[in-house]
Amino acid sequence: MKNTEYENERSLVEQSWDRCIAWGLDHDFEPTPPAPGAAQVEELERQYHELLASTEAEVLPYYRNVLSSSRCLILLANRHATVLKSWGDERITGAQLKPWFQQGSNWQEERCGTNAIGTAIAANKAVQIQRNEHFLKLNRSMIGSAAPIFDAHKQLVGVLSVFSDAYLPQAHTLGVVRLLAQSVDNRLLKRQFERDHFLLTLSTTADNFDSPWSGILICDDLGRVVASNQRADQLLSKTTVGVRLDDLFTTHRNHILGHPPQSALQLSTKNRVRLSAKVQRPTVVQVKSPSEDDLVARQTKATQTNSADFSTLEYGDATVRRCAEQSLKVLERGVPVLITGETGVGKEVLVKALHQATQRREQALVAVNCAAIPPELVESELFGYEAGAFTGARAQGSLGFIRKAHKGILFLDEIGEMPLSAQSRLLRVLQERVVTPVGATDSIAVDILLITATNRAPALHVESGQLRADLYYRINGLCVELPALRDRTDKQKLVQHIYSQYRDPVQSEALSPRILAALTNHPWPGNIRQLVNVVRVAVAIADGEDLQIWHLPADFLAQLDSTATGNLSDAVTSATGESGSEATFGELKKAAPEPFGHTLQVYQKCMGNISSAARELSISRNTLYKRLRELGVR
Repeated sequence: MKNTEYENERSLVEQSWDRCIAWGLDHDFEPTPPAPGAAQVEELERQYHELLASTEAEVLPYYRNVLSSSRCLILLANRHATVLKSWGDERITGAQLKPWFQQGSNWQEERCGTNAIGTAIAANKAVQIQRNEHFLKLNRSMIGSAAPIFDAHKQLVGVLSVFSDAYLPQAHTLGVVRLLAQSVDNRLLKRQFERDHFLLTLSTTADNFDSPWSGILICDDLGRVVASNQRADQLLSKTTVGVRLDDLFTTHRNHILGHPPQSALQLSTKNRVRLSAKVQRPTVVQVKSPSEDDLVARQTKATQTNSADFSTLEYGDATVRRCAEQSLKVLERGVPVLITGETGVGKEVLVKALHQATQRREQALVAVNCAAIPPELVESELFGYEAGAFTGARAQGSLGFIRKAHKGILFLDEIGEMPLSAQSRLLRVLQERVVTPVGATDSIAVDILLITATNRAPALHVESGQLRADLYYRINGLCVELPALRDRTDKQKLVQHIYSQYRDPVQSEALSPRILAALTNHPWPGNIRQLVNVVRVAVAIADGEDLQIWHLPADFLAQLDSTATGNLSDAVTSATGESGSEATFGELKKAAPEPFGHTLQVYQKCMGNISSAARELSISRNTLYKRLRELGVR
């Protein structure tokens, strides 16, 4: 693949040299740089204000944090190769080249020969021009990398380039300029449409929405795509502009556009590609005519006026809803919340829902797993540190998690695992609302809302000496306990919802009574986290077929079999609401007399293959069918 990319780049250079020869350029030619007046420069800044503002917002932070230590110069040019702005180290250029990096200079191939900016425009793609690949000898003291910038209609509007005189890792430099150009593309797209359109961000994983390589679809209230970035077209394998969401995904557009903002949504494309998505609603509510889609309008209005949307938390369980509603009320008043519950019950899901429901939804939610940080690093990671505070510290120091959460919410998971020395410093932060970085003498004011969590009873941590009593009473403003999955009253709907998130588009929308009964009656020692994994494994093994008992993992069936109680009809009635429906696999095995119990084991082992199971049991296929009918399996 890399060899192919290299060959393509060299082909671009060869084509550029051919154009230069056709224009009559000579290698020794030294063009005269243009000398634009102040009025011309001012007009350029006015005309390209939006492009300049978007590029500066993306380039400056990256330059300061990553490229400032490198000898490089960044140029922004318009689609005519005229330089609009430069950032970086101008010392890389000699006296002869310096005028070419000023505002108003022009890098068209007809004038300057093969070069990063001009060739990127001519080829309409990212290029890297090495020293001796420049057509003019004048430019062979530097290396240039450039990538085009496209507007909402995928039309070229500018070029971003990085020039260097040093032998830096050039593949990395080309990657950087591509990344920055894509970031500018996305910012231009969002700035143009975010006021009155839906923004649907697409990613292959739910934790990567902020990446410049995420796909972006801009949709109107009817679910029609009015603009998109190139990455979205790549992810969906088609040109998306003008297409409705219903024609792209298996999920109805009303459900997509009505999904809670900033909460991840699992989607499947029509060609069975799984993607994670996040919806951003219009920042300005538009008055729409009665002829438009009233259902979408009502859903949008309801979601905007009811910020406490806990639809991702519960599907009818009163205990979970009460935990969420009480937590929101006290958190909005600055009272800390302590969440308890077994591992995997959804504590972090509750925290994310609370964050989106508070007035601080636009500020940071900083989640810290206290058990995952090495004890010797907890204080520096939480409270930050000054430059050179200790061996191995970053040269610029660190803000620390607490200061990163300023004006937002700090979530400390597994608080009982925090070292006692860090607990005493945390107590001072909570009491005085100031933080002192490691190695510093001055304190810095912080404004945070605090949520903590633990999977053990907090009192046990206090009794064992793991948690300071004074810190416990400081963080325990309101203590809520999320119920285990086995105790929830909305298990069936929760199971069905999780299945709908991960099922293949060709699979049935609803689980069969047998599978639903098996999943509902399982003890679930790993709670919702285990449920999600079991469903994902079963869907993967089924590979497009409707889920059957033999698609469920063996360890899941073993746990179910060891705890199943009661008779068959009672268990199935609770899952289906009908008398005489099919029972779960574990209950069938438990209730069935030999040889039926062994028959079920072999049947599951053979994944429902009648011939294989009959052969292993040394019975005829008809006998096996008879036994399975008596058990209610077939």
